[in-house]
Amino acid sequence: MSRLLIPALILAVFATGAQAQDGRYGPPGPGPDDNTHYGWADVLRVDPVYGVARVETPRQECYDQPVVRQESSGNSTAGTILGAVVGGVLGNTVGKGDGRKAATVAGAVAGGAVGNSISHRGDRTYEGTETRCRDVSTVSEQRRIAGYDVEYRYRGEVYVSRLNYDPGERLRVRVSVSPAD
Repeated sequence: MSRLLIPALILAVFATGAQAQDGRYGPPGPGPDDNTHYGWADVLRVDPVYGVARVETPRQECYDQPVVRQESSGNSTAGTILGAVVGGVLGNTVGKGDGRKAATVAGAVAGGAVGNSISHRGDRTYEGTETRCRDVSTVSEQRRIAGYDVEYRYRGEVYVSRLNYDPGERLRVRVSVSPAD
């Protein structure tokens, strides 16, 4: 009995697989009502239909920019204060009577200016370039296939449809019949 069972199982598996179908074509046989059925049409011509797509491409744009740097050798605030104190002391010793206050103030101002100038003597100025970058986008238009105009023949009649895929040499069609009245 097992000799007959194995070939019968193999035959059943292949017979079931033969009825499998591509899901994009819908169910085989009659449709939801008895007036609809499926058939195959011969494809006569396939023309791609192009559309335009806008594509944005980001990129970085870099350039060299001249810069000037100043390097300070000391603390100008400390030099100004020290110069003002020394100038004020000298002005105070030089001045006499009521002019002593004025000489102290004038000595402090002059000493502050001299101290500030002395503190900036060691400063250096450098000239060079720095690379700066910025993000920019380039927008371009590209032609892309938007669909296919398909011309096909079913039972001697020629039809044209726009599809979103290239059907190849044959096209599965759904045929529905209803009264013309």
